[in-house]
Amino acid sequence: MIIWLNGTFGAGKTTTAKELTALLPQSRLFDSEEVGYMLGHVLESVPVKNFQDWPPWRGLVVDTAARLLGYLGGALVVPQTVLSEQYWTEIRVGLENRGIPVRHFILHTDRDTLTERIRTDTKPESAGAERWRLDHLSAYQDALPWLRREGTAIDTTAITPAQAARQIVDSVGGVLTRA
Repeated sequence: MIIWLNGTFGAGKTTTAKELTALLPQSRLFDSEEVGYMLGHVLESVPVKNFQDWPPWRGLVVDTAARLLGYLGGALVVPQTVLSEQYWTEIRVGLENRGIPVRHFILHTDRDTLTERIRTDTKPESAGAERWRLDHLSAYQDALPWLRREGTAIDTTAITPAQAARQIVDSVGGVLTRA
């Protein structure tokens, strides 16, 4: 199974994913951004605004996830913002065509709360990301209608990442949880 955590940049996907993998047996975090970084040096002559714009990224995410699941079993938790419906459909259909069930969750909060979280994020991995995250809030808002059709929204305005992870576990089946 793939548990895909979507939402705007800075929504807490990676933090929630770490909480989630602690709750789900045989689950692993799969950071699909690493696929984009891997392609960067090869495709640097093909300019894009986002590595997701490279068609090989989308195909390799599907291929890599399928191979990892075939080797390891269990579930992969993927914390990755995808705001293009076309790209999401390519990934979802690619996984489903390989017989891999996909559960898609959107971590959502109101814009004011999200802006405050982005501005006060002091995690080392967030250094320099504030402007990027704030610049993509409108694109996220524009994508919300199709995101809500394609996934399950979890309102994180008043809950912690651990509580969001618990809601996801409850949604995918409590029998999968660790004691």
